Amino acid sequence: MNGPVLEVRGLEIDFVQYERGLRRRTVHALTGMDLTAVAGEVVALVGASGAGKSLLAHAVLGLLPPNAVERGDVLLDGERLDPAARRRHAGRGMTLLPQAAGFLDPLSPVGRQVRRSAQLAGSADPRRAAADALERRGLGPEVLGRYPHELSGGMARRVLVAMATLGDPRVLIADEPTTGLPPAEVRRTLGELRTMADDGCAVVLITHELRAAVEVAHRVVICRDGRTVDVADPAAFTGDGDALTHPFTRALWQALPGNGFRVAEGV
Repeated sequence: MNGPVLEVRGLEIDFVQYERGLRRRTVHALTGMDLTAVAGEVVALVGASGAGKSLLAHAVLGLLPPNAVERGDVLLDGERLDPAARRRHAGRGMTLLPQAAGFLDPLSPVGRQVRRSAQLAGSADPRRAAADALERRGLGPEVLGRYPHELSGGMARRVLVAMATLGDPRVLIADEPTTGLPPAEVRRTLGELRTMADDGCAVVLITHELRAAVEVAHRVVICRDGRTVDVADPAAFTGDGDALTHPFTRALWQALPGNGFRVAEGV
């Protein structure tokens, strides 16, 4: 068994806001998130919208805004890193596959952006690396000269995948990578994430699609209201969920289409 590459321990995040009259208000966004990502594994972080999944991803990469107050620890290879140190690893040892095509620069051609990612990843020939990365995802050289608004949603998502996977990152955080994709593209994207893990990457799959997550994940981390509540074996997500020990995790599974749409009370 490989050791942890990424560890998040007791992560808490507050946002300090000022309202009219300079009244100060503190919003408690994360109240205790824990996650471990091991080389060679996919760990799925699952929760409803607003549970804090994307916020955790941005915190790990040191991308929080100035009004964020952070407590807890984020470790890479056992070394505790402050936000500035995490930003230095972003795009190199740790990369983000973002949720929305809006992360692409609308004023820059696709080719320039992919080449920049290749440079950050340490490629000796960024131009060739960019073209090859796009070609592997069915995108021809004509895409290099296009701007993001000239791409379909599926094409833009494939460009983001190409950028995030350049340079064999040690940690890949994929934030809702399958939202809005057709079933064939969902399978292709998840299969690529699993292949990256099989090649030694520590993959964090952030998703609200529990059924898709259990098909590729080695472990499933369940979060709710900014806090980790359970870590479950994907094999336990079967039947009525009787093998799931946490009531909230079991309720999530039972509420899925095909599992009865049952909504548990009090969880």
